[in-house]
Amino acid sequence: MSKNDPDFIHQLAVDAYGAQHTGGVTRSITTAFALIGLYLSIECGYTGRQVQKAHMKLAERRYDWPRFEPPHQTYSLTVFDVLRAEPGKKRDEMLKAWAEEVWKSWEHYYDWVRTFCHPIAT
Repeated sequence: MSKNDPDFIHQLAVDAYGAQHTGGVTRSITTAFALIGLYLSIECGYTGRQVQKAHMKLAERRYDWPRFEPPHQTYSLTVFDVLRAEPGKKRDEMLKAWAEEVWKSWEHYYDWVRTFCHPIAT
């Protein structure tokens, strides 16, 4: 999935994968950063670079992250669908569709993410 992209769309893949593959021994910070990244990208229009910078800023302090309960659903899209898409525009579109599906599956945490991100996203 390597490509020269100043907006760093690959951050979206990192966050979608992190949110889709959570639970078990996954640390809460991993899930929190994935959900925050998806929110900032999908709902606030941040580029991958902007999301990455937000993650770096968040990493400067300690937070008491909640214990996230992952969604109980089967996804219609996974990273494999993204990788099977033709490189370029089609793959980027598939990546965005995958990320949106993963984000929608976490609607039970929308309020937490939006409240947490309010100072960041305004």
